[in-house]
Amino acid sequence: MTPNDDLCQAHWRKSSHSGGGNDCVEVAFTGSGAALRDSKDPEGGAFRLSPHAWRGLLSAVRQSGPAHD
Repeated sequence: MTPNDDLCQAHWRKSSHSGGGNDCVEVAFTGSGAALRDSKDPEGGAFRLSPHAWRGLLSAVRQSGPAHD
């Protein structure tokens, strides 16, 4: 994978379900898949996923059901 430097121009998005707080995971889609970062620490780096891994993560999250506080 490439360094996080190429993510400085990335368009980071939060879920519409985040409630506007700063306690979310943000996602940016790249030419090589997706990148995830903690919205509280955007300079702390990003976790990169291949397209296959991104689809697997989405599938696992959907199967787990809604989050509860």
